[in-house]
Amino acid sequence: MSQVDTSLSLANPHPRNMSTSQKVFLALVGVAITMIFISLFGAAATREATFLWTILGLLTVGGVGYTWETYSHEAAGIKNNGVWFFSESNRGALGWIFGVALTAFYISLYWFPEWLGLNSEGPNTGLIAVFDPLSKMLSGNPASQWFVYGTFYTISILILGVKFIWKYRHSNYHKIRTLSIMFFQTAFAFLIPEFMARLNHQEAIQATGVSVPYYDLKNMWPLNYYNFDGYRIEAMTNDGLNSLTGNLGFIMLVVGISSIFIISPILTYFFGKRWYCSWVCGCGGLAETAGDPFRHLSDKSLKAWRIERWLIHGVLAFAVIMTVAVVFSYLNQHDDAGYWITKEIFTAMVSITLLGLTALLWLRPKLFSTISPNVKVIASIIMVAITGLTIQALFASNGKIFFMEDTYPLRKWYGFFIGAAFSGVVGVGFYPLMGSRVWCRFGCPMAAILGLQQRFFSRFRITTNGGQCISCGNCSTYCEMGIDVRAYAQRGQNIVRASCVGCGVCSAVCPRGVLSLENGPNTGNSRMDDVRY
Repeated sequence: MSQVDTSLSLANPHPRNMSTSQKVFLALVGVAITMIFISLFGAAATREATFLWTILGLLTVGGVGYTWETYSHEAAGIKNNGVWFFSESNRGALGWIFGVALTAFYISLYWFPEWLGLNSEGPNTGLIAVFDPLSKMLSGNPASQWFVYGTFYTISILILGVKFIWKYRHSNYHKIRTLSIMFFQTAFAFLIPEFMARLNHQEAIQATGVSVPYYDLKNMWPLNYYNFDGYRIEAMTNDGLNSLTGNLGFIMLVVGISSIFIISPILTYFFGKRWYCSWVCGCGGLAETAGDPFRHLSDKSLKAWRIERWLIHGVLAFAVIMTVAVVFSYLNQHDDAGYWITKEIFTAMVSITLLGLTALLWLRPKLFSTISPNVKVIASIIMVAITGLTIQALFASNGKIFFMEDTYPLRKWYGFFIGAAFSGVVGVGFYPLMGSRVWCRFGCPMAAILGLQQRFFSRFRITTNGGQCISCGNCSTYCEMGIDVRAYAQRGQNIVRASCVGCGVCSAVCPRGVLSLENGPNTGNSRMDDVRY
């Protein structure tokens, strides 16, 4: 039975009436957070394992228990009651405090890990030392700040994934999608790299002669912008120890390249970018689970949409320029290594691809009819410029590309501004202030390139039945990507947008069944021709 709201307040019609059980479970989470805080000051110096398992146990029991008490006694269906009245989910005082605390944590994580207890010259202290037992159990190594972050990240997706499943349990799509996110984050992003790291202990290498390359296997370029750095290429092509190492590394390299040019385009053609952004990606997984209470805070204004398009495609252009420079420089330095792809072949591939895209922009105007002429001109200039500078490097006496002797500064600044400040500090720290998909919407180059494929070549769309729309606005309110879904529904037009991640929440919150996620051929009403891309 649902609890009866006995309040007669007009100012706050949905107060948070919590049961005693809910309060107890929240108290357990509060105790865990308190233990995390005091561990920063070395309070667990002699009891790291006890602190660790107590923290993880309290977080799990408290989080899952609160979810059960909140949703198990309610009828199935979305419960977004009161989100605009709660301080933490409406940019109130608690929301700002939470946002500042998250941002401070990310700043310390990326740039001041010693504040968390990382010690490169001796045993860890503080919070990082608490996670040493788990790290040694999985990989055999002491914990790093990234292991601590990965553990919290995975625990958050698992616990809040359970909450998401209970909240959206009326939809099989959301249950399966969330289970997929939980699986890929736990197995591919967290456990498998740790297990493979154990195989790379110096003792194991000396005993077996095997050095195994280990990375997050579900990430690919351009999200992993360092995929083609020299150390990664050498690690994946190294066969100096035995054939197993070389074969495994080569397979990983081939799969990585195939993911870019074959696997990803095929999956995006049939299923849209949702196959990755809403089913596999850890960033999207955290946004869907931990970020669900803040999804309505995404800016739906036309100004935000314009900023979004310039920012995310600017980051993608930066990633392309950096990658071309890195690969060319590596091939130039290893010109006698016997690789089948030489700097000349690479230059030809880059030139043909970029000039072909430039020609396609202007020779197929109907295909790109919603791209404004100014955007076409700018995109064409960038692609022609990259082509020209790459060709120029072939004839330079020192093989210098983009007038740079070394690509490290370019990668360093990209990693600082995009990889750390944008994707980490702002991308998650600003959940309570700007919504849950700040990084996915404004900065992720993977989302950008998948979005372009989805926008122009995919069969995925959200179909609408405008005759049933009552203009309640739920779909637009809870779209985390800032899309005004209601505008499409009112016109009876299908939704094909580069930014849409196919989460399906707009369809789930619609009280009239107006919206459906479908894969099918284009129809005449699939794009809003009066809206410039």
